[in-house]
Amino acid sequence: MDFSLSEEQRLLKETVDRLVRDQYGFEARQKAAGSEEGFSRDTWATFAELGLLAVPFPEALGGLGGGGLDLMVVAEAFGRGLVVEPYLSTVVLGGALVELAGSETQKADILARVVAGETLLAFSHGEPDGRYDLAHVATRAEPDGGDWRLSGRKSVVIGGDTADILVVSARTAGGIGDPDGLGLFLVPRGAAGLTVRGNPTIDGGRSAELVLEGVAAEPLGEPGTAYPAIEAAVARGIVALCAEAVGAMEVACEVTLEYLKTRKQFGRPIGSFQALQHRMVDMRTALEQARSMAILAAARLSGDRIERERTVSAAKVTIGRAAHHVAEEAIQLHGGIAMTWEYSLAHYAKRLVMIDHLLGDVDHHTERFIALTDGVETA
Repeated sequence: MDFSLSEEQRLLKETVDRLVRDQYGFEARQKAAGSEEGFSRDTWATFAELGLLAVPFPEALGGLGGGGLDLMVVAEAFGRGLVVEPYLSTVVLGGALVELAGSETQKADILARVVAGETLLAFSHGEPDGRYDLAHVATRAEPDGGDWRLSGRKSVVIGGDTADILVVSARTAGGIGDPDGLGLFLVPRGAAGLTVRGNPTIDGGRSAELVLEGVAAEPLGEPGTAYPAIEAAVARGIVALCAEAVGAMEVACEVTLEYLKTRKQFGRPIGSFQALQHRMVDMRTALEQARSMAILAAARLSGDRIERERTVSAAKVTIGRAAHHVAEEAIQLHGGIAMTWEYSLAHYAKRLVMIDHLLGDVDHHTERFIALTDGVETA
């Protein structure tokens, strides 16, 4: 399998790397994360101008027609910069659901606004007791004349407090845990009966808790048939998270190596001590293993469903373990300075921990990989 980048992908990589390097320093990131919305609207507009919001969408819908590797290029650079703008929630998850499940009219309208940077989306799927089970949806969707009304609760909705449109999963039929009977619905910000409570996350991001009490909603595509689109969109999200983790781990390794070269003990740089050199090599080895799995998952994103799901689960496990190892080792090799608010490494470590828990942690994806391998999970 050829993992080299095409000419277009190399140009994309140069563009996004330059943007993060020149305009997204640590101080700028902290300022954006500490703002009222938790990100910079000006930076989001720059993403739109550079075409980054169009990367994963088909050209027929105003996108750039990028695949998994294109998405990886963008997400890895964002990981290096600890980007807090709602790319995952709006473009990767929300945009994918519109693309995969929406009607032609919905796709043309909503994705055009997303690509232009005018509309923010948030995938509202997780529930308080649902863990990571994609089919565990208790929120109900009931027909009401020509409309639908939603009732239920959603938790840890990334980007939910600033989204213009919430893409909400709800059950039109079947019981909790049943993949059949799941629908997707569009709920605008400020809808009657909708309560949104925003919360900060440990990594400097934002999430929201939602309560829906008879909220009027527009179905996204055909109600009751959304599970394949949900699964495919989450796979796309996992690829982006894995690539982001690789970028963050790369910076953690670079910062740690620089520290070992400059911090002196007993009159010599601590990086000259063989025991610390071995630990640094282990960090780099974990990073390169993670990078290989991220590339494989990105390449398999458009393939067979079972192979795609097995690969993204394997990648999430490998990268989750590598991320914990790199974060913990980087902190230990630095000592106390690594956990100070002003030092960037602490924020990279927090983001790596958060990535492990988003869209399924190591334990969940280990079990899912086994089930898919044994043929237990067939939905």
